Amino acid sequence: MNKEIILKLRKTFEDCAREAEGVEFWFARDLQILLGYDEWRNFLNVIEKAKIACKNSYHDIKDHFVNVNKKVKIGSEAEREIEDIMLTRYACYLIAQNGDPRKEEIAFAQSYFAVQTRKQELIEQRIALQERFQARNKLITSETELSKLIYERGVDDAGFARIRSKGDEALFGGNNTKQMKIKLKIPQNRPMADFLPTVTIAAKNFATEITNFNVKQNNLDGEVKITDEHVKNNKEMRRVLAKNKIIPENLPAEEDIKKLERRIKKDEKNLAETTKRKQLK
Repeated sequence: MNKEIILKLRKTFEDCAREAEGVEFWFARDLQILLGYDEWRNFLNVIEKAKIACKNSYHDIKDHFVNVNKKVKIGSEAEREIEDIMLTRYACYLIAQNGDPRKEEIAFAQSYFAVQTRKQELIEQRIALQERFQARNKLITSETELSKLIYERGVDDAGFARIRSKGDEALFGGNNTKQMKIKLKIPQNRPMADFLPTVTIAAKNFATEITNFNVKQNNLDGEVKITDEHVKNNKEMRRVLAKNKIIPENLPAEEDIKKLERRIKKDEKNLAETTKRKQLK
């Protein structure tokens, strides 16, 4: 398949993409033509195979294959209603994988939708990573401020570690920082927050922000008073989470945020190189 045909097919696929409520989709009738199927009934057989593959991959078929009726013109003014199916990108990928590989259009579509689906996965991973990064950086900022505040009020670094651990104990149902690291299999020399889910990091940050505010507002002095304040705020965060059926100590550890960032960057680089190679074929 030469480069001109590839570019033409890629543009055709992209031009046929539609959007509803922020979700990209293709109509099956359009995809039928794009993939070189003359008969609708023959294409329906491929769609049924794709639905089975979808189910076997533990995806809900209704999330990716949506039956619809639409009107088409059959004359200058006359219209008739025909059956069609709205397909997600993943559904298109499955259809291509179950199509006739001898068709030039199918061979292209298999490559096209595989790459595009992987791109979407990486985008979603990047968004999730960014959310964790933002929460993590906010926590770093609030804990840095707390460290400065308590140092000004006669508490040293060891005291800060004790205050933070007592706060964790209140948030994690009696488990202090060291115990939570053991429970979640986090190296003792690494910050626990690098392995926590976003919701827990956000809860720790909010509790610390309140502590910082009240330390300044009420002019709290000494390790005991500041510890009591921090414990109180973390207990309140635990209460809010529990009310929403989120038990912090029962949430599994997330992938190391630094390792995750390196892996996503590597995957994005590999995908870019793969896409470039396919364009040159």
